[in-house]
Formats: sequence, C-alpha cells, structure tokens
Amino acid sequence: MPKILKRNADPCTITGCKWFKSGEFVYIPFYIDTNYCKRHVNKTKRLTAEVKSTCIRFVPFKTKNSDYLYFYTRPNDGCWSYIGRQGGGQFISLEKNKCLRTSTVSHEVLHALGFNHEQVRIDRDQYIRVLFQNIKPEQKFNFWKVETNNMGSPYDYNSVMHYKKYAFSKNGRPTIAARSRRVHSFGNSYGMSNTDINRVNKLYNCREK
Repeated sequence: MPKILKRNADPCTITGCKWFKSGEFVYIPFYIDTNYCKRHVNKTKRLTAEVKSTCIRFVPFKTKNSDYLYFYTRPNDGCWSYIGRQGGGQFISLEKNKCLRTSTVSHEVLHALGFNHEQVRIDRDQYIRVLFQNIKPEQKFNFWKVETNNMGSPYDYNSVMHYKKYAFSKNGRPTIAARSRRVHSFGNSYGMSNTDINRVNKLYNCREK
C-alpha cells in the first residue's frame, strides 16, 4: 500500500491545481484499496476508463509516483473526493455496496480532476432555486456559490456533477428547483454528459478526436 501524504486544504477552484500533462495525455496514477473484492476492483477500473473520451489516462500506481489517487472504502465513509490535484497521495472514497455506481464514480473522478458541483456555479440563480430551508444544516456548504471556471459552457442540468432534486433534504421536500417549467429532471445522469467531457477537454487542452 502506498503512503498517503498530508492533504493540501486549499480548494482547487482557487489554486488552479490541475494534473500535469505529458505530451498528448494527462497520466494519473491510481491505487485501489485491498479491501475491495475482485468484482469491485474490476468495476472501478472499468468506470475510470470512461474518461478515455478525453486526454485523461489512469495508470496503475508505481512507487516512483509522487502524485496519485487512492480509491478506498471504509464503513460509513460515503462517497467523496478532494477537488483537483492536492499533491502526494489523495483519497477518493468509494464505499463498496454504496458508491460504485457509474454516475458516482464519474462524479468523484471529476472532482479529482478539478471540477465542482454544477449547482454551485455563480450564475446558477438564472437556472435553479436552491431551497436552503429544506437542506440539512451540516450539508448547506455543498450548495454555496463558487467562482467556478465553466469553460464557456452553458448550465448543464444533465451534468454528472449536478445534485438531484431532493439532495440532502431534511424534511422530504425539494432542495433544488428548476426555474424553467420545461426542465422536469436533473441530477439523474448515468455518467459524464457531453458537456462534462467537453469541459475536461478544454481544461486540459485535449486534442479533438
């Protein structure tokens, strides 16, 4: 098991911590916790391959790697990731039997690549209403606006980074409502949307295929 270094607490949206590019691709070493069974390991590997429509490439961890992702599982640790490259080894928590859906893995991987939630965009009030009165107090920070770099892309209800209608509700009522009556569903993406992919390609200057 590789050594996990102390994390950098600065959010990537402020410090601009992208992963380094080598030639045409961005190679990101990863290590998968031994607490996953073989089926879970294979599933995680398949899901990280989804980014192959970009110039991101996940490669097995080697001891010479200084920066890498550590996919791990612990009871009740849930699904989460730091935003962007933190320096050293950094966790992506994917609790087995709970967080290994395609959408969840894609969501956390995009966090690690430097992307924040769609609903925290500074222009989000044009597209949604955040109903703070219905949100669990300890989760309200997940809905605070952030000066995100949207790569010139429109608001994407289909982004895998968008929360669902009842995300972190404390009373069973909606926490997010779309302003447009034509929008009936959001936060239900199976995987990365075309906009998600385009943003990765723009952020990392990927060559168009």
